[in-house]
Amino acid sequence: MRRRAVALFGVVVVAATGCGGGDDTADGRVADTTITLEGTTDATTSTSSATTAGAAPDSGEQRYPDVLGVEATPSDDGTWSFAVTISSPYDTPERYADGWRVLGPDGEVYGEHMLMHDHAGEQPFTRTQRGVTIPTGVDEVTVEGRDQEYGYGGATVTITLGG
Repeated sequence: MRRRAVALFGVVVVAATGCGGGDDTADGRVADTTITLEGTTDATTSTSSATTAGAAPDSGEQRYPDVLGVEATPSDDGTWSFAVTISSPYDTPERYADGWRVLGPDGEVYGEHMLMHDHAGEQPFTRTQRGVTIPTGVDEVTVEGRDQEYGYGGATVTITLGG
């Protein structure tokens, strides 16, 4: 039986297309995938110390992408897949959210996913990272977004793994 951990900040339904690890069809084309994140299961959302999540103090400029939702699915090989929904409304070809990382409770990085282009015309957007190894005994992870200029920061989502 496949168990799922679902975390969501708001209700988000997005169509995800291939980008840095999308779903490829047999003929090499990228398949469209619709990911629906529903409800909230043992999730918390935290933000940076700025007044507005992802914003620079006193400037109003958004420096970091915000993670809005995460769906974690265990694989048969013992690894995990993470479908991550990110909002980065400031995205342009010159500056954009360029990835995220999956962190353990102690801050250890279990996986990083890099994005190779902006998503200015697709906000928020969801992409999936597969093959993340989570050590035995770890039942909670945090996903944090990354901006190509300012690095990691913004709103994060922490989810409990398992059923």
